[in-house]
Amino acid sequence: MPNRTTPLTPASTPTSTPARPDARLLTGPAPILISSVLWGTTGTTSSLAPAGAPAAAIGCAGLVLGGILLFLTSRGARSLPAVCTHRERWLLVLGALAVAGYPATFYPAVARTGVAVTTVITLGSAPVFAGLLSWATGQARPTARWTLATAAAVLGCALLVLGPALGRHSTPMDLTGVGLAAGAGLSYAVYALICGRLIRRGHASDAVMGVLFGGAGLLVLPLVLFLDTQWLTTTRGAAVAVYLALFTVALAYRLFGYGLRHTPASTATSLTLAEPAVAALLGVTVLGERLPAVSWCGLGVLALGLVFVGGDRQSRTSEPKVSVERQS
Repeated sequence: MPNRTTPLTPASTPTSTPARPDARLLTGPAPILISSVLWGTTGTTSSLAPAGAPAAAIGCAGLVLGGILLFLTSRGARSLPAVCTHRERWLLVLGALAVAGYPATFYPAVARTGVAVTTVITLGSAPVFAGLLSWATGQARPTARWTLATAAAVLGCALLVLGPALGRHSTPMDLTGVGLAAGAGLSYAVYALICGRLIRRGHASDAVMGVLFGGAGLLVLPLVLFLDTQWLTTTRGAAVAVYLALFTVALAYRLFGYGLRHTPASTATSLTLAEPAVAALLGVTVLGERLPAVSWCGLGVLALGLVFVGGDRQSRTSEPKVSVERQS
């Protein structure tokens, strides 16, 4: 656990003045879990798109609209590159590429291996990649509690998502699809780590998210234009795209940025395993899907894992907090 290089003065000690209730809502795991709830609505919302709309086009359209909106509405986003150091500018470029790389790898993986397998590999590998990268870059050392809790959450996620397929005849695994899904998990871990590092250096979370997702939106714009866009001209298609842009990109990632102020990226990526749980519950309540008993057991294991991840105070304090640095 790294030590602080500058001792806290009484005036700057976070516990010297009680935090306002609204401020406490934007610290710790709460905003990250809210983001996961919003991301969990993506599948149900996408299913409402017009028939024939390409899955990749739906996801990328939401990223383009939401990313540009996030950039335009984030205070300090336009001036952030100018106040960054040379190294931080390269981090912004790498982060935007990682954000754009997520839909570019996730949706082709879905086409090859299916939604269930891709979801498990992507969301299950992201916390592992984040923990290893945090350790390798000296940002944080994974704790034993985080390791056990994350393993339980990943196991629960696998049981939840793969439960309906258990007992059926197995089909050969597409190694290319598996590699693409793991690439999506790596992309997610990379941009989460970059966001966390820039925010902890004192840059406003809104500005960081605005630049990364605005840049990523521009990067995937050619892909959206190349694919069939006829579905966007319909009322349902436009409504789906607007919802994804407003809630699953602009609002969700703004909250995710707030959460990264006080939560290590390794813990944050573990908490986002709540996404498939929300998606499964929406499938049951809204789409009329059925879950077998093994999936309900997986949901319970996943919930317990998330509770322990969110309660790991050591992991949340193993990295410097923005509260003792400059904020904008």
